[in-house]
Amino acid sequence: MPEARFRALVLLIAASLLGAAAGAAQSRSGADEIHRGRTGLAPCSAAGRPDASETLCGTVPVLENRSAARGRRIDLHVVVVPAIGVSSRPPLFSFEGGPGLAASDGAELWQTELKAFRQNRDIVLFDQRGTGSSNPLHCERERRDAGDFLTEMYPTEYVRRCRSELQSRADLTRYTTIAAADDVEDVRLALGYGRIDIAGLSYGTRLALVYMRRHPKSVHAAVLMGVTPTWARLPLFHAANAQRALSLLLEDCAAEAACAAAYPDLAADLARVRDALGRAPARVSAAWPAGSPPKEVSITRDVFFETLRRQMYAPATSRRIPAVLHAAALGDYAPFLAAALPAGDGRDRGADGLYLSITCSEDTSRITPEEAERAASGTAFGPYRIDQQRRACSLWPTAPLPARYFRDVRSSAPVLILSGGRDPVTPPEWATRVARRLSRSRHVVVPLSAHLVEGLDDLGCWDGVVLSFLDSGTADGLDVSCLSRLKPAAFDAAREARGGGR
Repeated sequence: MPEARFRALVLLIAASLLGAAAGAAQSRSGADEIHRGRTGLAPCSAAGRPDASETLCGTVPVLENRSAARGRRIDLHVVVVPAIGVSSRPPLFSFEGGPGLAASDGAELWQTELKAFRQNRDIVLFDQRGTGSSNPLHCERERRDAGDFLTEMYPTEYVRRCRSELQSRADLTRYTTIAAADDVEDVRLALGYGRIDIAGLSYGTRLALVYMRRHPKSVHAAVLMGVTPTWARLPLFHAANAQRALSLLLEDCAAEAACAAAYPDLAADLARVRDALGRAPARVSAAWPAGSPPKEVSITRDVFFETLRRQMYAPATSRRIPAVLHAAALGDYAPFLAAALPAGDGRDRGADGLYLSITCSEDTSRITPEEAERAASGTAFGPYRIDQQRRACSLWPTAPLPARYFRDVRSSAPVLILSGGRDPVTPPEWATRVARRLSRSRHVVVPLSAHLVEGLDDLGCWDGVVLSFLDSGTADGLDVSCLSRLKPAAFDAAREARGGGR
């Protein structure tokens, strides 16, 4: 994932996605009312929250095993950034992606860049069970040098150690999207809210959909970006979806004069890199962290293309891919390393344990080896990602889920769905299918966007469309024409060709 600016944008989008339509006053309003709620929220001044008077923190206890009468409890960490004025609109519950990211990390943004959204609504950020400060299922990886960022995604020994560490304090089969959706309802009730608005980005859309199914009367409206359906079986189609996005990216480069001149045959570059790394890993010198002595590292074909796939998540990073491919075809892996190695301390923000508990139970365990091979056939990415997760899931406990869980969700709530035409992981076709069962939904494809929107030229257009939806409470008649005109920056061919990297 990109660093601070990318993180800020992710939260900005997830947050901007939904406030509320007019009407629907709440039973509580303002910081004082919330402070008197049953959860015992109180002003907090944790790091990243510069104005403690504007932020309230607390916990909502829930049973880890929601089907039991007693047992281990999880204290769900809750952060409320109250409305500036009277809270006359439904509160916004923002659901993070991953799965494994903590919603509370975005509290500072609501006090600064997103302050306008709080004029008449509370913002509720609660760490999903297994993330942040809600009994996090987080395992540390030892990262001492550049080579540690170029290894397998899920080394067997790491998965075994992670499971062993976490099982002493968690039943790993109790960290599912169903449990999280019911946790949302407990948080809503504990805070004394009526109907709520929900915003989901990536995996957060799955949580939003499951919540809409299980607690339909609690939902006022929703916005979903980068839809991840319950039936998606991640990461079965990661390679195919990435291949589609990569092909479009190469077409975009060919249509831009400077990019086409700098990289006249990217298809050949791609084949050359894949063939070369297929014969033997590249051995190159790399230094991490900054200022440390260089060390020889190995770049395998699988790691190279998985890194490339992740770079396609946003226009800002995908625009570097032609330079990375062309340089690698010439034996220069400096641009690739600039993308693969983090600029910061390299610490993982996500909770791997939660990621595995959810995806192993809900997705990967339902993929057969034959399906994996077929789905990745003919792509540059191959079955690497599927194989890594299937192997990890063979070592991870899974939860039984009812067959109906995997059906499309039905809802009559107003829903705005936004998809990126260049999305490498959740293609627009998925959202089109999901929208068929959401009777008051509107699906809008932003042609040159990806899974995230960082790097597009006019996010004011994006905000205007979303705010129009919120103000009207319906997607009927919504003017979305400006979204089709959003463009990413030009491929900076001259600078990138010199190996400038980030």
